[in-house]
Amino acid sequence: MPKATAKSDLPSKPCAHCHRPMTWRKAWAKNWDAVLYCSDRCRAEAKRARQGLPTSAATTS
Repeated sequence: MPKATAKSDLPSKPCAHCHRPMTWRKAWAKNWDAVLYCSDRCRAEAKRARQGLPTSAATTS
């Protein structure tokens, strides 16, 4: 049985919105170059920022 790949050996890149590192996932295998955001929340907040609307972090205070 082949050994599993260590998570530290997988490629990673920063999220375009929150800048946290995101590690490659099998679901992203076909479009890893096009993946920009780590989550739907980051995608939505980036869209709000582009439109000039306040983000959810600013409105929860």
